[in-house]
Amino acid sequence: MTQTIYIASPEGHHGRNAVALGIVDMLAESHRKVVVLRPVTKADDVLGRSLGALACPRSPETAVAHGVDVGSLRDDVPAARSDIMSAIHRLVRSAEPDAVVAVGTDGPVEFLPDAFRLDCAVAADLGAHVVLVICTRHRSSEQLRSSVDSCLATASQEGASVAAIVVTGCAEDRETETRASLADVGLSVSVVPPVSVELGDAASEAAAIRLIKGHVPSDAVMRLLSSPVSRVMTPVAFQQDLIHRASLNRRRIVLPEGGEERILRAADYLLAHDIVDITLLGDRNDIMRHAHALGLTHLGTAEIVGMDDRTLLPAMTDRLCKLRARKGMTPEQGRALLRQPSYFGTMLVEMGRADGLVSGSVTSTADTVRPALQIIRTRSDASIVSGAFIMCLPDHPVLFADCAIMTNPDAGQLADIAIQSAQTARAFGIEPRIGMLSYSTLGSGSGPDVDLVTEATRIVTLRRPDLPVVGPIQFDAAWSPTVAATKAKGNDVAGHVTVFVFPSLSAGNIVYKAVQRSSGALAIGPVLQGLNRPVNDLSRGASVKDIINTIALTAVTAQH
Repeated sequence: MTQTIYIASPEGHHGRNAVALGIVDMLAESHRKVVVLRPVTKADDVLGRSLGALACPRSPETAVAHGVDVGSLRDDVPAARSDIMSAIHRLVRSAEPDAVVAVGTDGPVEFLPDAFRLDCAVAADLGAHVVLVICTRHRSSEQLRSSVDSCLATASQEGASVAAIVVTGCAEDRETETRASLADVGLSVSVVPPVSVELGDAASEAAAIRLIKGHVPSDAVMRLLSSPVSRVMTPVAFQQDLIHRASLNRRRIVLPEGGEERILRAADYLLAHDIVDITLLGDRNDIMRHAHALGLTHLGTAEIVGMDDRTLLPAMTDRLCKLRARKGMTPEQGRALLRQPSYFGTMLVEMGRADGLVSGSVTSTADTVRPALQIIRTRSDASIVSGAFIMCLPDHPVLFADCAIMTNPDAGQLADIAIQSAQTARAFGIEPRIGMLSYSTLGSGSGPDVDLVTEATRIVTLRRPDLPVVGPIQFDAAWSPTVAATKAKGNDVAGHVTVFVFPSLSAGNIVYKAVQRSSGALAIGPVLQGLNRPVNDLSRGASVKDIINTIALTAVTAQH
């Protein structure tokens, strides 16, 4: 994404607006194409209008993205963060700027840790350089330093990267002691005298810009555009990246459960945002009546296919019988199977009418997977189908497998799961480092279960010597560099594993649910691995957001 500068302040006033105006003016004056993000705003965003006019005088409104209002933020913070990311993605896609300047949450004079924490979280989502603006007018140098330390700690906790500090409200006779108090923070520090700005007043804004440009070096601002960010991948950022990637090369996904409310809501969202093309199974009149009752306005652009469609059924039946000829399938048996939505939808994928399928909101895993195994079948390089979950942790995503399909894999199957999972990880931007999990770390324990994982690790190394793998290894040694330094000393993969391969379905399913429920990690999936075309299963407890993520994931898989 385009380089982003995020201007955040614990107060929300006291010079922050002047700093924002000055930085946007510097970037525009240097002939950078700049756009502005206002993540959380009030109804009348005067600052946004002023910044937009600096960024693009001829068309200010096209240079500003607004995220959410304060009410939306209060109702659902994760959804608000996702909407903020969507807003800037849309603006960046249309404007193709050199830089984004985000100006944080508006707030009253008193310190609001939750508002500042949100700014840091959104900055982490964006992978932005944070410019911390903090006022010293009513603070001693010791209080200033304490406040800065608190802000830096909050930013670090949220995964944000503070790149520079602008101290405002500093009287001339206090500049030396102010700089001395921050001399060892290791960041660029600018000190600005007291400044006030009347937004919307051209003369006042111009005076504030001159003052900021006289005290904040432009070369320090320009360096932010070329400096890499030590970026974390938050769950919100991963989801938005997934949605963005799906939209870049649109695919058609068939949803057999066309009468289910959550499916319709997810499909409506995806169509409204031009992310994927959708095929729904069911009666058009019934689906559109249901959509109208739910207040959904975009399902009219979906392809809706009736399962009694006589233009499809003869060719579909003939093709199904040919695929199942070895099983002796008759046309009558084929037509009977095609009365089941999962079989009908899977045949649309097999015949090239859709690129992938998502089902399972009201259908069992077996009923989703069985048609895929019989019709789409496994890839030539895969002996089995397995299921992986992308686990979005607070600062990075990892893969857990198999958590959905293979009950007790043998060594060869376990190796296949590891290799499939590494391929899945790479497809979604996760650099694969495989941990073959056991109750033993590199020979610390023994027994048949350890022997199984040892052999599976050997097979992975033999078949794919390019893949970093360690095993057998305990979860803590795979996860923690500190534990790995003791239990697996000298092993480069231990402590840095991103693909966790469990020795059984029981272990994998228990752990993924335990991590999801106890830590709040976002679980996306399962991704069914090893099929010729992407078919993915939903949990029957899936939320609308879960379904959106799985459909987007299926579309991205179909791009490869």
